[in-house]
Amino acid sequence: MKLIIAEKPDQGAKLAAPFPMVKKQGYIEIKSCEMFPEGAFVTWAVGHLCELESPEKYDPKWKTWKLDTLPILPPTFKYKVSKGKYKQFQVVKKLIENRKVREIIMAGDAGREGELIVRLIIEQCRASHPLKRLWLSSLTRQAVIDGFNTLKPEHETRPLYDEALSRACADWLIGMNASRAYTLLLGEKGIDDVFSTGRVQTPTLALIVKREKEIEAFKPEPFWEVKAAFKMGEKTYEGVWHKKGETRVDSSRQALQIAQFCEGKPAIVQAIKEEKKEYAPPYLYNLSSLQTAANKRYKYSPKKTLDLAQKLYVKGYISYPRTDSSFVTKGEASTFPAILQKLSAFKEYESFFPLPVKSLMNNRRFVNDQKVSDHYAIIPTEQVPKQERLGAEERYIYDLIVRSLLAAHENAAIISHTQVETIVDGRATFQSKGKQMINEGWRKIIYEGKKQEDTLLPPLSHGEEGVVSKSVVKEGMTQPPKRYTEGQLITVMKAAGKSIEDKELEKVMMESHGLGTEATRAGIITVLKDRGYMKVEKNIVFPTQKGRLLIDSLGTSILASAEMTAKWEQRLREIGKGAASKNDFMEQARKLSVHLINEAVSQSRSWDFTNIDTSSIKRRGGKGSKSYTRNRQVKKTVGQCRLCQGEILDRGTFFGCSNYKSKKCTFTLSKTLLGKKLTETTVTTLLSKGETRVLKGFKKGEQTFDAALRLTPQGKITFQKKE
Repeated sequence: MKLIIAEKPDQGAKLAAPFPMVKKQGYIEIKSCEMFPEGAFVTWAVGHLCELESPEKYDPKWKTWKLDTLPILPPTFKYKVSKGKYKQFQVVKKLIENRKVREIIMAGDAGREGELIVRLIIEQCRASHPLKRLWLSSLTRQAVIDGFNTLKPEHETRPLYDEALSRACADWLIGMNASRAYTLLLGEKGIDDVFSTGRVQTPTLALIVKREKEIEAFKPEPFWEVKAAFKMGEKTYEGVWHKKGETRVDSSRQALQIAQFCEGKPAIVQAIKEEKKEYAPPYLYNLSSLQTAANKRYKYSPKKTLDLAQKLYVKGYISYPRTDSSFVTKGEASTFPAILQKLSAFKEYESFFPLPVKSLMNNRRFVNDQKVSDHYAIIPTEQVPKQERLGAEERYIYDLIVRSLLAAHENAAIISHTQVETIVDGRATFQSKGKQMINEGWRKIIYEGKKQEDTLLPPLSHGEEGVVSKSVVKEGMTQPPKRYTEGQLITVMKAAGKSIEDKELEKVMMESHGLGTEATRAGIITVLKDRGYMKVEKNIVFPTQKGRLLIDSLGTSILASAEMTAKWEQRLREIGKGAASKNDFMEQARKLSVHLINEAVSQSRSWDFTNIDTSSIKRRGGKGSKSYTRNRQVKKTVGQCRLCQGEILDRGTFFGCSNYKSKKCTFTLSKTLLGKKLTETTVTTLLSKGETRVLKGFKKGEQTFDAALRLTPQGKITFQKKE
């Protein structure tokens, strides 16, 4: 009998769906069938069931935050069952220990994290069964069946486990040591807050702070341009004065002199250049480009886009979303005609059919087996959903993915560009530019923001003569660099902070690895927000004073170096390919941890925060001690426990009873119920009166509803739906 371990419950259900089965508590039993003659068990993690042990589990002295106990360098790393997930871990453990089980199929998401999640469970359970790996890029019924028929030997994907484990342990080392060092040293300056640092989050924050400082340091300068209106018989057009391509004039006096000189003077067309440019359809989406597009179009955060794409993947409607490839294999390309045939029946897309390109099989812009490693680009699967089965936000993401595939089967967009050089009185040169869409091609499918109107020039000929009917001076001001949107921040992370011009964007998004991975960048941005280092207002990213203080404290530290972190990321990828040593990498991480502590101590001697507003950051009076306890703050009381009359305390992500240890009272209340965040006032009312008013916005599946909350004598929450 085989045991299949998936990463999540809904994924496990998809893996069992093609076969006869019975649902159990925490697992599914597949009955005897052609694929599994002896039957099989399907169980799952709930995300990470295991996590790294805390420092004090290695050495009690590391429990208290003190500089003289740093660095924290465990000889080996230990894992434990994550808090709140012990029950499911026991389900998996019992199934592993079931004597009927002779083989384990690792069926986490087909990537580094999926590899780590499942293998850690197997190691924690000390399993010695033969292992196989299920590797899927979609969860359609046929893809699942094909996947079980082509299981990989476990040694093929073990390097991915080494990579993920190395990343997790290195991040733990850097985070634990640098976070404690900077928190304690800043505490000595009277700033009483926790300063979390990280191998990826800190250089990302440094990029945000750097941009903010560039904006603040920018000094706007005036410039002037001279524009002229030309009349060539019945034909009119405009141009701007230039000298060797530069249109800006440094002084208003000079600009005025040029304008006055040109007024009413004879003009002649000196040169005409016409060029038709073809713009190929955009590449298919990888996760970064999808997140960027969804942020630009819908202002969705990168995490929201990833969450929505993950839902579509689990439902079987799109391929695996955490991919860094924008290409597909020939095998996938062969399925496109059938997928497009189904999509053509939808009213949203029927006007685009018939598509001019019937097959992409030989188009290396989209189909290239050599450029597909773990997963191919994000595409719709042959399991095309009815639109009403999707939530509105899921529809938006699905629509983006569908349109990218449709656009790939369209012709190039063709735009005619015209450039005219006009000489005034033989001395002043003006440039006029025209643009006309010749063939819209794929642009009629892909949303690209505000549609650009044609700028038409009249038909002109070389040597044609006329006159300057009017000349004016236009004043302008140079503009500072713009702050990033969340979508642009994903791109900046991928480029490791390199300056990106629009024309280079596709290349960067295709080839660079930068900070983090496709799967982790959204999480890093979320961490920076949650820890108070950055904020987002109307989709624009701003660093907070706390974020600026940390980066100023780091100075030139390697911890804030995007380039260095990108090199580390490349080394981790090499580990994942079996081309680099995980032991050598971890030794570098240990040495870096020691270096960062020494560097922080040295830098702290010259810290000067007089120019930084620290009023929004926690502070304490006077010079602090070299110790810090993360949980020393007094937890706020929000009401009385209805089970034991203890105090209900705000414990961060949930409310819990103060008698948890002394009386074993297990009453807890999550701060979020069915997608609805509960305010402190609501919780206080619930505890004191046993019920609340009607609250709006609870979500169950795709449905939303309004309900009052009631608290039973047993401490259970019930919903009283509004009729």
